[in-house]
Amino acid sequence: MCKAAGGLILGMQTERHAPSMPVRHIMAQQLNETTLNELVGRILGDLGGAVSVPLVRIGDALGLYETLKRIGPATPEELASAADCAPRYVREWLSAQAASGYVTHEDGRFSLTPEQAFVFAEPDSPANLLGGFDTAAAMFENQPKVQAAFKTGRGVAWGDLAGCMFCAVARMFRPGYVNALVQEWLPALDGVVPKLEAGAKVTDVGCGHGVSTILMAQAYPRSQFTGYDFHPASIAAATAHAMAHGVENVRFEVGTAQDFAGEDYDLVTFFDCLHDMGDPKGAATHVRKALKDGGTWMVVEPMAGDTLEDNLNPVGRLYYSASTMICVPTSLAQETGLALGAQAGERRLAEVIRAGGFRNVRRAAQTPLNMVLEAT
Repeated sequence: MCKAAGGLILGMQTERHAPSMPVRHIMAQQLNETTLNELVGRILGDLGGAVSVPLVRIGDALGLYETLKRIGPATPEELASAADCAPRYVREWLSAQAASGYVTHEDGRFSLTPEQAFVFAEPDSPANLLGGFDTAAAMFENQPKVQAAFKTGRGVAWGDLAGCMFCAVARMFRPGYVNALVQEWLPALDGVVPKLEAGAKVTDVGCGHGVSTILMAQAYPRSQFTGYDFHPASIAAATAHAMAHGVENVRFEVGTAQDFAGEDYDLVTFFDCLHDMGDPKGAATHVRKALKDGGTWMVVEPMAGDTLEDNLNPVGRLYYSASTMICVPTSLAQETGLALGAQAGERRLAEVIRAGGFRNVRRAAQTPLNMVLEAT
């Protein structure tokens, strides 16, 4: 650690250094300079990530990542020409992306490494995180409503969130579903896949834009799938999605987790939504009644430990922030407003599931971002 100009040179998490941080006027507070350096360095990294959100979304919307993957290494002028954009803007965008480590720069030319392309330029990659940037942008848009709710204690209804939230959330979860739902999660359930292959009756509750429902319907054409969501616009989007893909063994209807129609289901699925519900115990009770004997409830939830200490990590940081801006407000706007939050943890979730009459709850599968619970 070195000092200059009467201040600190803040150690960054990279080989670069941050500007000096004068501390002469506050040293009387007995600040630990090393701790301060680490904190400010971390915050500067966070701010760099935050201001990258609109730049990443611009690159995605204009096809800059996909074009760079196709033609790179390329100069800014070459990329601008191939993407039909203005060279001066593209040069500055590429410089910001290189500083973030999102693209690679060498001898005046820019390119994507295979790893960078896996994140930014391959839609079906399990590591594609573009939907996360869209969700972050929607969270910024939500701030005034959630900020007001901090004072009143009331919720912010799902339908009142930022207009791009619904597409963003669907896009954020899609890579995980595409790469794990049919390949790993369903096979991890006891005896479910043979039923689906033979022809099962399935409902996907809280289906949103229907990504999960359609993936299952495509994989198991002999089964019949119904997706329910309480947000009419999402049901309309899901219906259009199914029609666009020519999937005929699926339909979508407006309904809540406490009153969705039908009975004798072989499988009921909840993807990343139980913790958002105002009355998850009521939902569990209704699911138990809707299942046939021997039926299965699959609950996919964000990965979380059972205590705050377990979740003080990058995944917990992401989910606690999203929970503050999306999940808790949504739950508090409904029924009893239990507000489990995105980091409820397996133990708390299992308590809610068992409250609905389920005897057996186990973790059937997991990824770094999700846990898959099986209830029977």
